[in-house]
Amino acid sequence: MKWSRELRIARRSMRTAIMAASSMAKARARLPPALQAPSWSLPTPLTGSPGSHEMAEFGSNPGRLAMFAHVPARPVAAGGPLIVLLHGCGQSAAAFARDSGWLGLADTLGSPLVLPEQSGENNRGRCFNWFRPMHTSRDHGEALSIRQMVAAAIQRFDSDPARVFVAGLSAGGAMAAALLAAYPDVFAAGAIVAGLPVGAAGSATQALTRMAEAGPARSRDDWAQQVRRAGPLGHTGPWPRVSIWHGQADDVVDPANARQLAEQWSAVHGLDRPTIAIGADGARQAMWGPSERPAVELWTLPDLPHAWPATAVDQVIRFWGLNRG
Repeated sequence: MKWSRELRIARRSMRTAIMAASSMAKARARLPPALQAPSWSLPTPLTGSPGSHEMAEFGSNPGRLAMFAHVPARPVAAGGPLIVLLHGCGQSAAAFARDSGWLGLADTLGSPLVLPEQSGENNRGRCFNWFRPMHTSRDHGEALSIRQMVAAAIQRFDSDPARVFVAGLSAGGAMAAALLAAYPDVFAAGAIVAGLPVGAAGSATQALTRMAEAGPARSRDDWAQQVRRAGPLGHTGPWPRVSIWHGQADDVVDPANARQLAEQWSAVHGLDRPTIAIGADGARQAMWGPSERPAVELWTLPDLPHAWPATAVDQVIRFWGLNRG
């Protein structure tokens, strides 16, 4: 009954969104259909003041998430990239963006950030519900809320729809993986830190089990099917490029989940033989695809606990094809 109720709510929300969107069709004609969303109202500070601002209206928001947008100190150029950041359990969106180094990167690049934030009402631990199909399925729940945030931000900042990226830590990393699968037509690439594969769990109990011990045992093709089934009907590609990071000292999420993520996404891209590079500090990088532009990379860091790596931001933006200028 709960599942049926959620579907009814989602359908009503979508109908409301479509009605609101029709009045803005001319203004949003440059956006592809997958990125269209209702208009949002902008508070005065956002028009010229750098910093993070909460956006009260960005769509029907069936996942009941809060949206913050970070306006960089450097002027935002039209046609630039847009980056979505997903915090871990118990974190605030702004604190995660600051502590991980993304705020500084955004100010340097002049790239706006979309910062979704979870609430205790949705999840006691303030974790994104990456394990609940009603929140990860395309055009439902939290996934749809984040998609609407992206559409609203593209409209506001005149961002390039072909250069939208998502990165997340822990539950945010697992949610980032789910978004890459559900919206391959929206996200060009992503970064998953201490996350879990798409389809690894379907309930809170399964999520806790998979965090403690990676699984279930599946072939590469089976893992890839979890992604393909989550995507748009009939979608054959392209699929987003993925940078995966995990510390071997992580005692919260089993590091073996990173290997399964790499198997999942390399299989989606039709690649099975990585090239390996090992740094002086013991960091191991596996790459699937051309070394100058791999489709998937996996960074294994020997001493990193459950945290965002200090070196990750610069490497991730290089992987995405961005630079600090």
